[in-house]
Amino acid sequence: MKMIQAVIRPEKEAEVAAALAKANFPALTKWDVVGRGKQQGIQVGSQVYDELAKCMLLIVVEDNQVESVLQTIQKAALTGHPGDGKAFITPVEAAYTIRIGKAEL
Repeated sequence: MKMIQAVIRPEKEAEVAAALAKANFPALTKWDVVGRGKQQGIQVGSQVYDELAKCMLLIVVEDNQVESVLQTIQKAALTGHPGDGKAFITPVEAAYTIRIGKAEL
């Protein structure tokens, strides 16, 4: 299993979540975060905004589903401008369902 952590624009969260559900990946966790990428924020006039609102999505899928999820996120989150987001993929050793105390391997 793999965990995909995707940081996207907050205005794209609903569109990405809907696209993932339509692609048969309805399970996700999300929360609002702030951060900046390589561009180190944005500058409007003399004001620099170095903490930009973003949305973090966590999705755990089987190894063979990673590319499909990444393509779905990229297509739905794309605006073509800097700050569209970033995705990170990490291995998941196990997942436990708390209600029944059972591991999913």
